[in-house]
Amino acid sequence: MKEYRPLHDLPPLAGLAGFADAMKPGLSVGECVGRLKRYHYGLRRMHEVLLARLAAEPVYELKMAFSLHAHWCAEHVAVLRQRVGEMREPPLGLDLVPDAQLGMFFDEVLAAPTTGELLMGLYEYAVPALIAGMRRHMAETNPLADAPSVRLCKFALLELGEMEAYGAVAVVRMVDDAARAAAAGWLAVLEGALRGAGGLDGTAERGPVVERFYSGKAFEYDGVPRRDARFPDPYNMGVNAEAFLYDAERPADAKVLMMYFKRLREIDVPEMMASIVSETKGKPWGYYRDMTRQLWDEARHAMMGEVGFVSLGVDWTRAMVNFTWSLGLNTQLSAKERHGVLYFIEQGLMPKTGKRFEWEVAQAAGSALSTLFQDYDWADEVLHARVGRDWYVSQFENPKEAVEWGDRCWSKVVVGWRDWREQGLTTHRNWWPDVYGEYCVAQGREPDAAVLGYAESYEARRADLKTLPASA
Repeated sequence: MKEYRPLHDLPPLAGLAGFADAMKPGLSVGECVGRLKRYHYGLRRMHEVLLARLAAEPVYELKMAFSLHAHWCAEHVAVLRQRVGEMREPPLGLDLVPDAQLGMFFDEVLAAPTTGELLMGLYEYAVPALIAGMRRHMAETNPLADAPSVRLCKFALLELGEMEAYGAVAVVRMVDDAARAAAAGWLAVLEGALRGAGGLDGTAERGPVVERFYSGKAFEYDGVPRRDARFPDPYNMGVNAEAFLYDAERPADAKVLMMYFKRLREIDVPEMMASIVSETKGKPWGYYRDMTRQLWDEARHAMMGEVGFVSLGVDWTRAMVNFTWSLGLNTQLSAKERHGVLYFIEQGLMPKTGKRFEWEVAQAAGSALSTLFQDYDWADEVLHARVGRDWYVSQFENPKEAVEWGDRCWSKVVVGWRDWREQGLTTHRNWWPDVYGEYCVAQGREPDAAVLGYAESYEARRADLKTLPASA
């Protein structure tokens, strides 16, 4: 029989595959859906774990990585839900646990008592198991008939591979031989649970059922933010960045430095938003996807501040980056009330005295980097206002009622600055002269005495809570 060839020897089948691969039987729709549901479950549980552990994780770099990886998981969950819905699958059953041993596996990762064990559970077991399942799917399914599933696996694998690579480095840095040896019994349970589930995708021969290790006790969410040793005074409220920024007498270049502090201080927004997402159940997945996108954006803003300090040759750890905002909201308000405060604050960022003003300050200072960062920060906040309208304002009769309720929630938060000082947790030291002085040394010039001595403490502004640093 004459060999069939495309006209002009063009790549056949839109470049998806050759004819030999396209003629293989591959997975049936039922088999495909069964696997997709398990990938969906794995990504959804990883999203849960990453956010549930974010606030209480003290290491700043891990908070940032958890924010990014949770965002990626949320996006891929959304795509998988859409794909399953395309495949004759009503009702979708996507909220069901596909396998008891697989459910226990993720319960164990969530319950890991140490950072090291959490990292091993996520990045040495959960992520590789998901990668293996998706690679197997691409190898075994028909590349033409199941092209949409192949495509979503292909894109998910790009980011899962980056997660695995990050995790491999993190584990090396955070887990020594003694810690790994101490965790050997628990790691064996993780391996056993995956075998008992037939692998994450359910295709392997099933091993014996294993018993719970850490997850015998139900996981309790811990929203109290924690910071590593580079944050020596997280209760410090000795400098009011906003008062400095809106003071027309202060030079623009010094304001850029203060804005970098403001951006870095935004690490408390992921800490707070993680508590909203973790404690809010039963929403459509679009809620979790959008809220996690905003959480990741806020983490990006913090890293913009970090980069800003590095660009100026200034040690950011000399600025007392506090956690008083996330601490107050996470421990004193409900999840809905926290969302109300977040939306209320965001409304104050939209007028010309908000994000536009910060962008204009960066331009006036002639700082290309700060101008770029503020440009994107401003764009992100416009998106966040839309997220707030979709998922917070929609719960009220009208936007005015939503803003007023958020205002009342914000006023309920008690900032215990006096107690913190009396307890010896902080002296509210004015750290600004140290940071500004280091900046001037790095720039090779003498500091402006008026700027060097500037500080407007929380105590001086305590009559009006709304002048306190707004972290959003």
